[in-house]
This record gives sequence, C-alpha cells and structure tokens, in this order.
Amino acid sequence: MLNRFSAEAMAVAALAWHCAALADPALQNIQGRTHQNLDGRWHYIVDPYETGYYDYRRKPYDQSDKGTGGYYDDRQPKDKGDVVEYSFDGSPTLAIPGDWNSQDAKLEFYEGTVWMRQKFNAAPKDGKRYVLYFGAVNYEAHVYLNGKKLGSHKGGFTPFQFEVTGKLAAGSNTVVVKADNKRHQDAIPTVSTDWWNYGGITRDVLLAEVPATYIADYKVQLAKGDARRIEGYVQLDGTQKDQEITVAIPEANLSTKVRTDANGRAAIRIPVSKLKYWSPEDPKLYGVTIAAGSDKVSDRIGFRTIETRGKDILLNGKSTFWRGVSIHDENPLIPGRLRGAGDMRMLLQWAKDMNCNYVRLAHYPHSEEMIRLADEMGLMVWAEVPVYWTISWENPATLQNAQAQLTDLIVRDKNRASVVVWSIGNETPVSPPRNAFMFKLADTVRALDDTRLVGAALEVHRNGKEVTVEDPLAEKLDLASFNEYAGWYWASNKDMLDFHFNIPYDKPVMITEFGADALGGFHGDADTRWTEEYQDQLYKNQFRMLEAIPGLRGITPWVLVDFRSPRRPHPYYQDFWNRKGLISQSGKRKQAFHTLKAYYDKKQQQYK
Repeated sequence: MLNRFSAEAMAVAALAWHCAALADPALQNIQGRTHQNLDGRWHYIVDPYETGYYDYRRKPYDQSDKGTGGYYDDRQPKDKGDVVEYSFDGSPTLAIPGDWNSQDAKLEFYEGTVWMRQKFNAAPKDGKRYVLYFGAVNYEAHVYLNGKKLGSHKGGFTPFQFEVTGKLAAGSNTVVVKADNKRHQDAIPTVSTDWWNYGGITRDVLLAEVPATYIADYKVQLAKGDARRIEGYVQLDGTQKDQEITVAIPEANLSTKVRTDANGRAAIRIPVSKLKYWSPEDPKLYGVTIAAGSDKVSDRIGFRTIETRGKDILLNGKSTFWRGVSIHDENPLIPGRLRGAGDMRMLLQWAKDMNCNYVRLAHYPHSEEMIRLADEMGLMVWAEVPVYWTISWENPATLQNAQAQLTDLIVRDKNRASVVVWSIGNETPVSPPRNAFMFKLADTVRALDDTRLVGAALEVHRNGKEVTVEDPLAEKLDLASFNEYAGWYWASNKDMLDFHFNIPYDKPVMITEFGADALGGFHGDADTRWTEEYQDQLYKNQFRMLEAIPGLRGITPWVLVDFRSPRRPHPYYQDFWNRKGLISQSGKRKQAFHTLKAYYDKKQQQYK
C-alpha cells in the first residue's frame, strides 16, 4: 500500500482502511501528476444475478484456484465450438464518468451489478511507477487489469487507487470494473436515504505516472489559529526516503528546505509576514510547488484561519455570517451525477447569484473538482460523509467504513481553503450506541485535522411551543448545527410563528436545513401546499423565527435545486423529485429564491 498519511493520523487511518484494505488511498493532487485519462465510452453488461462473479455454487471466480471464469476474463470464443455467454464487444456503452441510471431507461431504478470495460494503450517506462485511480465508484467496486484482480473498494463517493507497476502491458491493456450499488443495512449510507442511488463509475478514471520515489502526500496550510505561520508536512513513498524537500510559494516570496526522516516524512514550518488571506470576497490562491529529487508537484492553495469564539465564527479573525444553501451532486437539466466542471460551475454560480458565500455539499463527499471550484469562486464549504439517518451503530465494520470515508474526504481536501467544516453526519437519532459511534467520528476528525470546525446536522425536539436541541453530540461539535422543518413537516404557515427556539449552547448556531416543497410554476395562496407562494411565505416566516435566536451565524436552506428521489412518488407534485429546490428541475428560479437573496443582501450589509 502506498504510504501517504501524516504521523499523527496513522492510528486512525490504520483502523479506517481496514474495510477497504485491498485498495490504496489516493494520491494527493492526482490531476497535478503526469497521467492518462481513461474516461470515455465503456462497454457494459448488466448482471443482476452476478453470474459474471460467482459460479453456480455461489463461489467467487476470482477466489478459485485458477482465478478465472468471470466476466473480467473478457474472453472471446476460441472457435465455433467454444461457448462464451457474454460479450463486452457486443454490448452497449456508457459515458464515463457517469451513472448508468440516467443513460439507459431500463436502468433508471436498477440496483445491482454492472460490469464495465475499457481498453487503453500504455507504454510503461523503467524507473517509473504507475497507479490506476478512480475518483468514485458507487458503491462497491472490484477492479481487474488484464484479467487479474487488483482489489476492491467500498464507499461510493471517495477516491481510491491501485498500484499497477509491473502489471501494465506495453501496448493494449484492458480494465474491467464490477460496480454494485445495492443498498445494505450495515453500509454507509444505509438502506434508507432521500436521494437517487446512482450506480457506476461517476468520477474520473486516470492512469498516473510517478518516479520510483515520489511525493505521495502533503499539507500546506496556516497553523491552527495562527495567521503568521504555515505548517504542514510532506510524505514520500519509495525506497529513497531520505531526501531534501523544497516547498516554495514564489508570489509570497516564501520558501523552505527540509529533510525527510527514515519514514519519508518531513514537517514544514514557514513564518509569514505578509500574505493575502483567502475569503469569499477575495478568494486568493497562491501557486505552491513541492520538489523532492526528480519529483515536483504544483498546486494552487489559499490560506485562511477559521475558528469559533463564543457565538461568533471568525474567518481570518473577523466575525462572519454564513449565507448558504445545500447542494446535491446532481444536474437537474441533464439527468444524473455532475459530470464535469461545466455542471459544477453552473450550480455554484447559481448559489453566488443568490449572494451565497457558503454551500453545504450534502450528504456525501462531492468531487475534488467541485471543491477546487469553490476555492476559485469564493464559496466556503461544509463537507459531509453519508452517515445518514439510522445505520448499524453497533456494528464495528460499519464504524470502520464510516471512518474510512471520513478519512478519505479529509485527506483529499485538507489543502482546500474553501473547506471550513467537516460534517460527520445528518439527522442521526440519539441513543447510547449512536452517541458512542458519532463521538468516535468526531475524534477521528480532530486527529486528522485540528484547523477546521467539526459539525453535524442534528435534529430538534419540541416541547410544547419550544423548539430545542437535546443531543449529547452537540458538546463534541464546534457549531450548534441542526435541521428543522417548521412549516412543512410540523406546523404550517399559519401557526409556525407560535413556536420559538431555545438553543442551550454557547456556540454559533447554524441552521443546516429548513424548507418546503414547491412545484415550479404551480401557484396559489400562501396556505396552499406545493405552491411557490407557500414556499415563499415559509421562508419569510423562517427568517422571523431564526432572527430571534441569539448566536445565529448562518443557514443552508434545503435545497438549491430540485433533485431526484425514489422516496417522492406523488404522481403530480413530485414524480420522484424532491421539490424543495429554490430552482426548479428546468432551471427556473422560484419565488423563494429572490426572497432568500434579499435576506442575504441585508445580512451582507450587517456583517460588512
């Protein structure tokens, strides 16, 4: 396995990777390395009975003595008497990256196994190492190169890779992926969610080339609460671990040279006298280069501090109000997962059009490209893992899976200035087993990164007309963050203002969800559910309720755009769409979009 973790995270990481031990953690800044893109049209075979993986005794072919017999062999008939009951060459193709649900009408609701195959040419060089990288495969992936199994990975939203040095052929190669998006009670997420279960290879596939000893990981960020010191580390992988490392930020006239230890790790500390700090108003990114021997990596990194003090959130030492909105990784205009920078930039720009300075990327890790765009466009990010609703709190493997996905997310995005909150879950019901589970996730975050805030979307409780948060997990978090649906799932526009909030924590209050469903273009009065008028009035009422909360420092209403969900079957109002979007599935802004923007315009003036 490639070594890339910092020393302080090793204990957490070792546990976290147990459930995905056959896959290697992904390179830091994979797009910044020499690589070949394997995206494009992949042939696919739908396999609901997993015939291509198991023999008739339900034993995996890849665990047999010969290791052959599955679809990953990509066999062709030897002669007219040979029987082969599958054919990639004769099968249709999918666009990768992309989910299968939106590309084949027969697969819209499909949950199960699909095999995908791509052929590519390679010219491996002596003295170089090669990794096969996947940005995400939902949910369980088994990967084969030239008929040999590389390994497997669980978790549908985080990157993974396999070292393929010595396994590539000079010339034509074949990669086959068995992707399985079946839901499981013991998985993360579990069987019940409120978003579409898009299956497939949903993010980039790359073949990267690196030197024999290379820069596997690095962190270059401001020290915790200290705008005058850059701290971090560089981690090498390979046999030549004792090397001089140079870290340079030319525009800021900053550089340092350090030497790695016997484990290939070097701590970096750079004093700062003059630096332009990243903020939504001025999202400054600096070119950073890291060199070691024959390897050199370039990145664009912003520098800022984030902390809480009482009920304030301080960005670069200044009190802020987070004008946010929640976003799913889905394009409403072209069905399916976001496929590239164009899709992502569109959604983030819609948020900025509403005068947002902040987005909650729910309910799972979004792509690295999305986070980098937020860096560039000046949007703070709440990043989350899919510990969602009611999962198997007492199953050790489920906890390990959650820790693995959380670790993946933090390690991937730790150099992104836009990320200000690591969220460990959403709407998880209070109980002793759940509390123990979530406490361990909070501890995992702090072991990996102490420079950002820890959050979770908690639930509220109602005692008569009082709305409060009664959750032991709140004490482990930096924010009093919670979802509440006054006016929709409880109360109505007529009586929701009879309720009031009592939040018993000396922490910044962050409303992570509120909202109402509205079918775009459906109109009536403010008491008629599903109308734009009802949704608009609910937002106005919410502002009145929330403004009465001492310490309110941000909101992320649910949600920017209507999105698909199997839980929403009403044939007229929903048609398998969650209609809480401020923008409709056709991209038209609902009335509440403009109401929220007006509120944000006022908050911006208040926090100048």
